[in-house]
Parts: sequence; C-alpha cells; structure tokens
Amino acid sequence: MFTIDNSVMLLVDVQGQLAQLMYEKDKLFNSLELMIKGMKILNVPILWMEQIPSKLGPTIGPLSDLMGPDSPIEKYSFSCCREPEFIKKFKALGRNQVLLTGIEAHICVHQTGYELLNQGYQVQVATDCVSSRTKENKEIGLGRLVQSGGQLTSVEMFFFELMQEARGDKFKQMVKLIK
Repeated sequence: MFTIDNSVMLLVDVQGQLAQLMYEKDKLFNSLELMIKGMKILNVPILWMEQIPSKLGPTIGPLSDLMGPDSPIEKYSFSCCREPEFIKKFKALGRNQVLLTGIEAHICVHQTGYELLNQGYQVQVATDCVSSRTKENKEIGLGRLVQSGGQLTSVEMFFFELMQEARGDKFKQMVKLIK
C-alpha cells in the first residue's frame, strides 16, 4: 500500500505539440490536472520532467500553471533515471514509492518505471494520467510495466489509497475535488 509519507509523483514530458497528439488527450489533461491538485492537497512531492524543451516546447499551460513556482527538470534520456539532476532531487526526497504520470506510456514512462523497479522502488502507473499517440502503444507500455512488477492505479484509487480513511480536512478537500 502506498502512503503519503513514502510517495512521490513523477510528471513526465507533457509538452508542446507532442502532448496534443496523445490518444484521448482531453481525458488525459483533465486527469493530470486532478492528480496534481490532489497531490498538492496531500503534500505529496511532484518531480516535473521535460524532454528537450528547446525542441518539444514547454509543459502545457494548465499543468505548468498548477506547478506554480516549481521548475521542470530538463532531460535528454528517455528514462528519468538517467538524468543526474533527477536522481539528485529524487534521492533527496528519501521516498521509495513512485506514481508515474505523463507521456508517452511506451517510451519515457515505461523506461523510467522499468529502471525504478529494477532499483528496488515500488511503482504505480495512473492509467488515466498516461498516454501515447496510439491506444495500442499506451496498452503495450502499461502491460510491460505490469510484467516488470509495476502496478496500475487511477486518480481516485490512488487518492483513497493514500488517505486510507474517510475523515479529516484533507479528505473533505479531496471529496470536493473529485465531485
């Protein structure tokens, strides 16, 4: 079971024109906005990645606006785990449970998840917060992560797993958020 104190969310490469080509992009963007808002309510850290932003462009406006003053970590490798700045910030958090979100499921999300799993971290992928340009590639990426030991989740499932009980101010805020 994932917990608030052990979890970190990765927001991977939801940028520029590439983001506009994603399978069910509107559903993806809405789910990502909801996930970011929920992680902020629960005080779960978010590491924000951008793949070669000088070529692919910045993270889409609604998501970067929600991230506030935080800055994305630029990467050139497909896996976040191959970027020294990511590793530095990730290790500094001291968390062993990773929620993967972003694009594309069969490339950057998959390779990051695979490497994290091989390093002994627990990995969940929010199926409504990842996509690829095609439905088939999304499904293949998710399937390979599960075969490697990752687990599938969704926005609501993850929120309630972290909260574990239906009481308190954060629970009330979450209920308002998802209604």
